[in-house]
Amino acid sequence: MQKRLYMVRHCQAVAQEANAPLTSQGNLQAIALADLLFDFGIERVISSPFIRAYQSITPLAERLSLSIEIDNRLTERVLCATPLADWRERLAESFTNLDLYLDGGESSRGAMARGIAVIDEVLQQEANTIAIVTHGNLMALILKYFNDRIGYAEWEKLRNPDVFRVQFFNGATHVERMIFL
Repeated sequence: MQKRLYMVRHCQAVAQEANAPLTSQGNLQAIALADLLFDFGIERVISSPFIRAYQSITPLAERLSLSIEIDNRLTERVLCATPLADWRERLAESFTNLDLYLDGGESSRGAMARGIAVIDEVLQQEANTIAIVTHGNLMALILKYFNDRIGYAEWEKLRNPDVFRVQFFNGATHVERMIFL
């Protein structure tokens, strides 16, 4: 089996709410993202239902004449239901203690499991090259599943947008960050 996934973190958005759209810069990034991914033979596009994720991949889907499949399991992970002054420290801790559960939030293990469930389903289906659009924390956790060295420091270096290629071939998995403007 040879499959290739392009894991995409959404472009720059005006806010973090589910209905927050892209900024004008984010819209330009979405076009550049389409330029980057256009020639990679993408056969399916799956996105978080959040507006910023959907808008980030719309130019590519339109150019490829593909519909965007929405999967609620690709929404961003909620660390805690209430704002935390020390949220960065708690997020860092959640990359080493995957079972850390803060009030009203989701553990890293739980978020990772729902993200990997999407990947597992995709790997069983016919398409070989798929773009999956999600959010920074969930993407970092999915990538951590395939490479345990990925943690808080790698999450902190993510950009909007960001793209990783995850290749599956003969039982091996290879994760690489794509060069993006």
